[in-house]
Amino acid sequence: MHTHADQTLLVLASSSPRRRDFLTQLGLTFTVSAADIDETPHAGEEAAPYVLRLAREKARVVAARHPDAWVLAADTTVALGNELLGKPQDAAEARAMLGRLSGKTHDVFTGVALAGRHDESLVVHTRVTFRALTDAEIAWYAGTGEPLDRAGAYAVQGKGAFLVAAVNGSPTNVIGLPLGETLALLERAGVPLAWGAQR
Repeated sequence: MHTHADQTLLVLASSSPRRRDFLTQLGLTFTVSAADIDETPHAGEEAAPYVLRLAREKARVVAARHPDAWVLAADTTVALGNELLGKPQDAAEARAMLGRLSGKTHDVFTGVALAGRHDESLVVHTRVTFRALTDAEIAWYAGTGEPLDRAGAYAVQGKGAFLVAAVNGSPTNVIGLPLGETLALLERAGVPLAWGAQR
């Protein structure tokens, strides 16, 4: 039986609580169906093509399970020069990453992809500058556990806010979903937004 809800089904192909919270705060109705894909970068793959490829793959995998839905996927990575910084495995790796980011400007790239009822994708780029951090600051922050499960070993919206001196570009991109660009994409795709025409 098809209800009206089936006509406006949005599926988030991500288990990220940050992405889920963003969509919820914006009044979107959606279900979550995470994609389990190999996220290993290809040899020599640069950050922008890498996140675009992963976002598209995640969206495609989940769209195969939900062909009538709009499937939204995203992937975020941090790049320091030509090197991709993924999620640290433990506090020691987090300390090493933070030490390398200290006092420098790095790049955050998020690939955003829609599949299923609408096929479109894009990459958003933000530059983030860290304060010069002391060893004590790095050790304390790594010990909070917050850097684990986060690309580049920090959460700008959490305790890690104190690390950041400047953000040039979309701040929500650094958290994992560039909201302005994502909403424009959903609108182009015909996904009903909270402030759209009331049907």
